[in-house]
Amino acid sequence: MATDQDKQLLHFVFGGELKDLNGTEFRDLSKLDIVGIFPDHASAVQAWKSKAQATVDNAHMRYFVAHLHRLLDPAKGEK
Repeated sequence: MATDQDKQLLHFVFGGELKDLNGTEFRDLSKLDIVGIFPDHASAVQAWKSKAQATVDNAHMRYFVAHLHRLLDPAKGEK
C-alpha cells in the first residue's frame, strides 16, 4: 500500500503577462509559458521560484502552481 510520501501529487507550473496587476487574466494566451508538470509540490515550487526570479524585471509577469492532482481526483482533496 502506498504511503503519503509515495503518492503522486502532480503540479502544473505556468505563467505569462497579466493584463492587470490585481487580476489573473493574461494579456496574450498564445504567449503563456508552460514550465512543466512536476511530481510533487516542492519541485513545482522550485520551478515556479526560478521562473519568477528570472522575470522579476517585468511587473506584469506572473507564474502559478496549479494542483493537478486535485483536478484528477477532486473528492480526495489535499492533506
